[in-house]
Amino acid sequence: MTDPAGGTPALPYGTPDTPRLAVRGEARLEADAEIARIAVTISARGTDRNAALTDLTRRNEQALTLLKTYGEALEKLETGTFSLTPQLTEKGRHERIRAYHGRVTHTATLNDFTTLGELTTRLADLDLTRVDGPWWALRPDSPAHRAARTQAVHEAVQRAREYAEAVGARLDALLEIADLGAENAAPTAAPAMRSLPGYGGAGQETAPALDLEPQRQTVYAHVNARFTMTRPAL
Repeated sequence: MTDPAGGTPALPYGTPDTPRLAVRGEARLEADAEIARIAVTISARGTDRNAALTDLTRRNEQALTLLKTYGEALEKLETGTFSLTPQLTEKGRHERIRAYHGRVTHTATLNDFTTLGELTTRLADLDLTRVDGPWWALRPDSPAHRAARTQAVHEAVQRAREYAEAVGARLDALLEIADLGAENAAPTAAPAMRSLPGYGGAGQETAPALDLEPQRQTVYAHVNARFTMTRPAL
């Protein structure tokens, strides 16, 4: 390979006087979860389309109202999907609609875990409402990610220094640090929680709050680093 500036052959792997050294730095840290996500699915079913939509709208409003009463603990609320599906009769040659099945799904992100158990059971206690989760996670800008990246770089420098010292040399300059990613391990969901159909009414007992323990999150960081070092004393 030729250096385009002066025509001198380039030596990407260094020279005897300035050897190059490539190492990998890794870090694995554990941190407390910062947020929890739950999926709330509201359903309605009826033989009349308008009636099914009316029931779905009413139940959806109840669920949203309940979620919003948690104030700042509810960090984000997003609607995912909505569907209204006609169900045809299984027998017969004609396309006859037996019922309509409506469904709407929301994702709620919470930052206060002390209220999470209470919220999940109150949601699951609503008519034809299903709750899935929680999924524990770190925020994208969590300090844990920076700590992992910093530790990975420190490990790369230390590893390179040890290699250089093993051949009687010392590190001279840093040529490159390549970030191979510092991402949180995929969050693991707790067993899904599904409500039984409720019937409402003033005499209905309130379901007890679930006791939920946040899952510790694992953060990984990996870097490749290249250095030059002084001439080895071989």
